[in-house]
Amino acid sequence: MYRLLVVDDEANIRNVVREYAEFEEYEVTEAENGMEAVALCREQDFDLIIMDVMMPRLDGFSACKEIKKRKNIPVIMLSARGEEYDKLFGFELGIDDYVVKPFSPKELMARVKAVLNRHHTAANPVSDQRLQFEGLEIDLAGREVYVDGQRATMTPKEYDLLFYLVKNKGLALSRDKLLEAVWGYDFFGDDRTVDTHIKMLRGSLGGYRKFIVTLRGMGYKFDPDA
Repeated sequence: MYRLLVVDDEANIRNVVREYAEFEEYEVTEAENGMEAVALCREQDFDLIIMDVMMPRLDGFSACKEIKKRKNIPVIMLSARGEEYDKLFGFELGIDDYVVKPFSPKELMARVKAVLNRHHTAANPVSDQRLQFEGLEIDLAGREVYVDGQRATMTPKEYDLLFYLVKNKGLALSRDKLLEAVWGYDFFGDDRTVDTHIKMLRGSLGGYRKFIVTLRGMGYKFDPDA
């Protein structure tokens, strides 16, 4: 049974999430603020954390940063703020998903399932091939990327997105296809997550951002001849 930690200063939010999570047969532990969440994670192990951003004592972003110093636990953030800046900041901290309030509990459970599947099911075997595109070197097996000989620091989702694009180089990939393949579920209409991660990925690739080509009105493709 998967163990979830639900962190929110609003009791009604925690109650709703608990009800739906227990219906899906998850074990749920609750925390009222970031400080309590950090303390619980020091003492116990969880398979996933659902955490609000705006909380007293210690906000969700700060709590996430502290937790990830010690444990690699996937995190889904909840927030009433849907601005791109907030999402980018969260993804740069290494969160796995960002859900804007008010949210559908059923949608949240779908996201929980997808994140757990990514972290706890066996991944498809990856080729040990090292790919070279000018000064961009990609080690698929080692999950390492080098830009002009310097190792790039990227979030887990940036790696996943880049590797999928590279393995399908030259193919036009819609945002829906990328969501399905990289995130593992239908994103309920909010495909801006793909655009946000593409923006982050391009920043990590420096001058080789040119290889990720925008297909207006559709999506993206990896084109080493661009």
